[in-house]
Amino acid sequence: IGSYFVRMIVVTAAYHRYFAHRAFKTGRAFQFFLGLLCTSFFGDPIGFSGRHRLHHRHSDTERDIHDLGRGLWYTWLGRLLDDGYREDEILDATRDLTRYPELLWLHRYYPVVAFTAAGAVYAIGGYTMFAAGYCLTVCLIAVHGASAVNFFGHQAANRRFNTNDRSSNNVWLALLMFGEGWHNNHHAFPAAARSGFLWYEIDILYYMLRALAWLGLVWDLREAPAAARRPWSEALRTTSS
Repeated sequence: IGSYFVRMIVVTAAYHRYFAHRAFKTGRAFQFFLGLLCTSFFGDPIGFSGRHRLHHRHSDTERDIHDLGRGLWYTWLGRLLDDGYREDEILDATRDLTRYPELLWLHRYYPVVAFTAAGAVYAIGGYTMFAAGYCLTVCLIAVHGASAVNFFGHQAANRRFNTNDRSSNNVWLALLMFGEGWHNNHHAFPAAARSGFLWYEIDILYYMLRALAWLGLVWDLREAPAAARRPWSEALRTTSS
């Protein structure tokens, strides 16, 4: 449970809202710390951010690695084996990150960091901790959690904003994934540090980011426009960035 909690924060705060969307700012040292955590648990920030930004750019089209038109198998698991994006596309989409040598190092040598972290977990807690605390949480969050968001979050079901895709809000995903289930909100305003815009749209991660801001570790949390945070706001057409 503790591993799930920590890793979910890493995925949602570091991977997604910071590296992929730059929803807030932090210092270079803390940025590298976040990148190191990401690489230890799941994969490097440049690789994830590049693929995720291309997902937003091509959302619900044939160029989208999460396109439901490819079928459930590909959307859920096949994307992990072949995402269809070239290395030059990923690097081109992350020029703001590749200017940091330490993040480029993590991108090039992420298996070294990941296997070192896995070995450390095994050395500290043995097979049980490695199996449940490391492998199981990777399976639950990086595989099934992320796939659930991109599958159930693109059903064109519960939409507050008229985006150029099928993104949907899902309250159950929002609770399990610390706020990531407000997917239509996110696709409408991808750079916002908060995905749950209304008081009843629980966004656990945003509350944690506010706590980190209070501690001075992060700052300049980006917000969606005030109109988007009103219950009866007019539907907005936006393009993802």
